[in-house]
Amino acid sequence: VEIVDWESLDEPARDKLRERFTEEIFPLITPLSMSSGPGRSFPRLISLGLALAVSLRRGAEGKAELGYVPIPEDVDRFMAVPGSNNVIPVERVIAANVDQLFSSAEVGRAYAFRASRVGDVDIDEDSSGSLLLDVQDEVEARPYKPIIRLEVEDRMPREVRAFILNSIRDDQTTDGATVDTTDVYELPGLVDLTGVADLCDLDVEDGLFPPYTAHPLLGENGSIFDVLAEGDILCHHPFHDFEATVGRFLNEAARDPDVVAIKLTLYRTGRRSPVMDALMEALAQGKDVSVFVELKARFDEESNIHWTKRLADEGARVVYGVVGCKTHAKTALVIRREADGIRRYVHIGTGNYNAATARFYTDLGLMSADPDLGADLNDFFNELTGGAGPPEKQFRRLLVAPHSLVQGIERMTRREIANAEAGRPARIQAKLNGLADRKVVKLLYEASRKGVRVDLIVRSICTLRPGVPGLSDNVHVSSILGRFLEHSRIYYFENAGQGEYYMGSADWRARNLRRRVEVVTPVDDAAGRRLLRAVFDAQLDDPRAWRLRADGAFERARGEGPDSQHRFMATRGGLDLAEADASGT
Repeated sequence: VEIVDWESLDEPARDKLRERFTEEIFPLITPLSMSSGPGRSFPRLISLGLALAVSLRRGAEGKAELGYVPIPEDVDRFMAVPGSNNVIPVERVIAANVDQLFSSAEVGRAYAFRASRVGDVDIDEDSSGSLLLDVQDEVEARPYKPIIRLEVEDRMPREVRAFILNSIRDDQTTDGATVDTTDVYELPGLVDLTGVADLCDLDVEDGLFPPYTAHPLLGENGSIFDVLAEGDILCHHPFHDFEATVGRFLNEAARDPDVVAIKLTLYRTGRRSPVMDALMEALAQGKDVSVFVELKARFDEESNIHWTKRLADEGARVVYGVVGCKTHAKTALVIRREADGIRRYVHIGTGNYNAATARFYTDLGLMSADPDLGADLNDFFNELTGGAGPPEKQFRRLLVAPHSLVQGIERMTRREIANAEAGRPARIQAKLNGLADRKVVKLLYEASRKGVRVDLIVRSICTLRPGVPGLSDNVHVSSILGRFLEHSRIYYFENAGQGEYYMGSADWRARNLRRRVEVVTPVDDAAGRRLLRAVFDAQLDDPRAWRLRADGAFERARGEGPDSQHRFMATRGGLDLAEADASGT
């Protein structure tokens, strides 16, 4: 399958596509003018909405104008090219037939572009009378917020770009961001790559990954609380089924007559959520349900407002604001009355309580009946629901941002530096979505210079440069891009042979470490530690990982054998790798 241009098509294919345009697309388009004049104003550009700028000339004098053609959102992004397996972007078909939309003008070329508006929710939380109402107002105002970025295809002439840019500046009526030439991004090929996902719907032989059935991990019989009483369970999603593990934990808690309370943090959960169904069931059963909902989760505000209102209406205790911070922690606490007294069960994860994304995000979740973790999480929720700001106390075992987590990372990194200087084993490993905290990066450079081996797996932004002589010779950075979106966060510190593993919600970025509420837990269970070691080893040795070079460019490895994700798929999420390592086979 190739993505082709109109110019490469033969006349029969053009005729059939032109006929489809006339019958299926033409009626859905409302062309506008971007040129000022009596009765006309600059059109409101939809944030991230794909559009065409069309060069026009009107009247006897051939006055130059610019037309605006928004691409309808309810048409397929790609159209099949008759007589072949190829496809053509719908905007290219519209551009080739745009003369039908401006029949009274001389039509020139059409150029794809899109604008981005401010997406942040900007609220003065200290003076907010109602955070819920203020967030709702901000979400409703989002379509009218200032434009901050313009993406254009590279063949758009400079005069057309300048006209659009100047018109946007003249039209900005909201205080805030303004755009200039540095905010214009020239793109080769397609504008708006999100539409490429539509190619997955094509019927192409061997075009899709074969279906994958996740490992259930737990036996179907018995109570999950009995299982946790025997020891911790570390889940590795999507290789371990979310519904059969985390979903089961919450569903059993909702129905178990001995469970008296459930507490949960929610960041992104989606409009249709089995997790929320479990909470609603718990409320129907008369249980005490407390939920901290992060209203400011970007672009999930509407969904979270919906659940905040629904939970409150059903009788849950709902809290939705920590002044100055987003709550990004992934935590659940179940309180159960048992024969020997009250017992607490916890889930601490790296991913959201979202069953849909759990099918294609790689994440980890620790379920445990450890008394210290239960007491810590109980205190954590009390701080969230009973205070106005982020938790400030020192917890028994948990590392919690924005206070104890960054302190713990610095303390353990300096311990590795001291061990290296004393000739003891010293190593730091971390699997992250992003690394961009200046102080942490500076500390890792220092660790490298002092002889600490630093191995990093970073999916997205990484401001640290590995392999720079005299600065980061001992640092290695790789990135895994595969069938699933890498989302888990794991830290390992060698500690002179007494290795320590941690996992949780926080990346090593300033926003996570210093401006969010995050929870990271140690993993002490032997089986869980072996699984985390298997994850590190498989991904650090991934034959198709991308390696970050000292010049800031990534280079893909060209090794043999399956990549790490397919190894996990074939080994029960890495459990077989962990067991083989334990047995020495």
